[in-house]
Amino acid sequence: MAVNIAAAHTYFLPFSQLSSSSSSALQVQLNPTCFPSSRKISRSPISTTSCANVSAASTAALSTGKEEFLPPLEVSEIDGNCKKWVWRGYTINYFVYPDGDGGGGGGGAAAPAPPLLLVHGFGASIAHWRRNIPTLAQNRTVYAIDLIGFGASDKPAGFQYTMEIWAQLILDFLDEIVQRPTVLLGNSVGSLACVIAASESSQSQVRGLVLFNCSGGMNNKAIVDDWRIKLLLPLLWFFDFLLKQRGIASYLFDRVRQRETLRNVLLSVYGNKESVDEDLVEIIRKPALDEGALDAFVSIITGPPGPNPVNLIPNITLPVLVLWGDADPFTPIDGPVGKYFTSLADRLTNVKLFLLEGVGHCPHDDKPDLVHEKLLPWLANLSLP
Repeated sequence: MAVNIAAAHTYFLPFSQLSSSSSSALQVQLNPTCFPSSRKISRSPISTTSCANVSAASTAALSTGKEEFLPPLEVSEIDGNCKKWVWRGYTINYFVYPDGDGGGGGGGAAAPAPPLLLVHGFGASIAHWRRNIPTLAQNRTVYAIDLIGFGASDKPAGFQYTMEIWAQLILDFLDEIVQRPTVLLGNSVGSLACVIAASESSQSQVRGLVLFNCSGGMNNKAIVDDWRIKLLLPLLWFFDFLLKQRGIASYLFDRVRQRETLRNVLLSVYGNKESVDEDLVEIIRKPALDEGALDAFVSIITGPPGPNPVNLIPNITLPVLVLWGDADPFTPIDGPVGKYFTSLADRLTNVKLFLLEGVGHCPHDDKPDLVHEKLLPWLANLSLP
């Protein structure tokens, strides 16, 4: 078979990157939303704040206001306490922490802080937030959801996955389960789903947005205004054609979901290599073994890319926090999508941006303390009357 297995690395995960440096040209062909430059990033013209590393010794005790940075949850604790919600006849997996609050959040006698809804990226699931949930839940309720097609949610045969479907799932979850104005936090395509949901929601549903390295689209056909990218479109359609051949798609998918392949992919896109542990590999691998996972994979990769965040963000007046790992090879800061988001803080007063130094495509899991250092004060300010 002439198809390079490195292509599958890129297709399977939104935070994927070819592990071989000799495959960099192929990566550009397969990831037009990125179009990374070979030059090093110049940060001088970017109006934002860079973050310093938080020492490992401060992990358990470092506090911001009344909130401390707490240890992560065990994956087994998350899996054993998830709930099920039936949406349009499909079973959706979700998690509430702390449980038993009935949809509120903490905060004592004062008005409770708005709850949070965590939305994972492509290939991930609820447990990808294990390092964030306890810290974020100290005075608010935290919800996390497996989008349809991922995690322990249904992966129905013949289902047509779109960004708009995921956004509607989020809005319906807020209406039926959370039932309070909520802050949406998303990574990669989860970020884009949150942006779409916020653009379509009423003020009563969404209180704010937190975007971690937002994707330009559901897949590699999220074309931006770059002539180099447009030249690659025929090649992208060719790969779509190959993936629609069941035997080829199954071969690539089987290779990609092997533990060592996943570990190598994750190591290439995480700045903090210590965060790539066995739990993370299994978080990605386990749902990929489910019946329907291959169909979801093919449908998502070959489907329409969905709305472009460039067209949606200017119409959102909610408070927006953008946290961007500057070592992301999938949506690099000097690529079209990265450049757009780093320009927002200078143009839109409701947007606050932080570049996170040495952090990859999944900042919340890559260097969670660095993320919490910026996220907790922003959330605290959002909760003020």
